[in-house]
Amino acid sequence: MTVRLFEPIQIDKLKLSNRIVIAPMCQYSATTEGVMTDWHTIHLGHLALSGAGLLIIEASSVEAAGRITARDAGLYSDACERGMARVLEAVRANSSMPIGIQLAHAVRKASHKVPWEGSAQIRSTQTSGWRTFAPSAVPFMADEEAPLALDRDGLDRVKAAFKQSAQRAVRLGLDAIEIHSAHGYLLHEFLSPLSNKRDDQYGGSLQNRMRFPLDVFDAMRAVIPPNIPLGVRYSASDFAEGGWNLEQTIAYSHELKKRGCSFFDVSGGGLTPAQKIELKPGYQVPFAAAVKRETGVPTMAVGLITEAEQAEQIVSSGQADMVALARGMLYDARWPWHAAAKLGAKVKSPNQYLRAAPKSDLFLPAAAG
Repeated sequence: MTVRLFEPIQIDKLKLSNRIVIAPMCQYSATTEGVMTDWHTIHLGHLALSGAGLLIIEASSVEAAGRITARDAGLYSDACERGMARVLEAVRANSSMPIGIQLAHAVRKASHKVPWEGSAQIRSTQTSGWRTFAPSAVPFMADEEAPLALDRDGLDRVKAAFKQSAQRAVRLGLDAIEIHSAHGYLLHEFLSPLSNKRDDQYGGSLQNRMRFPLDVFDAMRAVIPPNIPLGVRYSASDFAEGGWNLEQTIAYSHELKKRGCSFFDVSGGGLTPAQKIELKPGYQVPFAAAVKRETGVPTMAVGLITEAEQAEQIVSSGQADMVALARGMLYDARWPWHAAAKLGAKVKSPNQYLRAAPKSDLFLPAAAG
């Protein structure tokens, strides 16, 4: 019996050996200059031995002010680029897994403590804090310091930062690039009427709210060679009254498709603390199914996908082309191995680990396929 989850898939010129994607997961372990450390070598290294089809590096900020915390990874300086190159060299020496990156900007959700220190905002008047900005001067939490509204110069600077980070990603030889347009960060804030209160060409109507995110996409696509897929992760819903919703997401998706978007990574929420989400397995999969049905663009499903049978059902039923796992991979860095064993499929393994297989026909040697 064919196991769809372990069939190859091609995104533009990039061929993946299966449909399991390791989603971006912030580690908050870079230096205070945004440079990756040995932690990233270990973290990405063991995930790259998991047998998944694609590994996407955590949200990497396009400028220092766009980091969620002072320990976020960045790709905005020569030092950041060198640090990431060092990590990639070590990982690639031991794994042939394609590696992508998510480029991001946190705007009003920037300047916070790392999660294990409470995640509270660090105000610009406090040590190690900085002044945040956003489409509009609307704070994420009512008791937080309000961001400054981006002016024309600020918009131009941020767009240029995304373009320059994309150029750095190309120089690093990354196999795919994903733009973060979800979870209440920069581009999502422009899209949602709950966070975008502008009265200029970037606010008001859906067309205006999409304008800046599409400008950023165009600027990046112009400097990314056509052989490198450029995709977008977005929130399909704010899960809040009067917010961004699936209908608007479909319209955004069609505009991105016209511009050459290679894939959609369909998530949800993160824009407002007023969101109301009923958490259950696969709760966001219907969003991915709708996007795939309406656009025909390769689509990733996310959101409490934890079981092999569940993932197989999602792709075999056509709800999505791929599944992207985050916390599940942190908990079980060999999730693809265990899924293959359950479903009766084969998966790549390093030659050094071949003898670990519970049955002789589970692993494909690293040189195979």
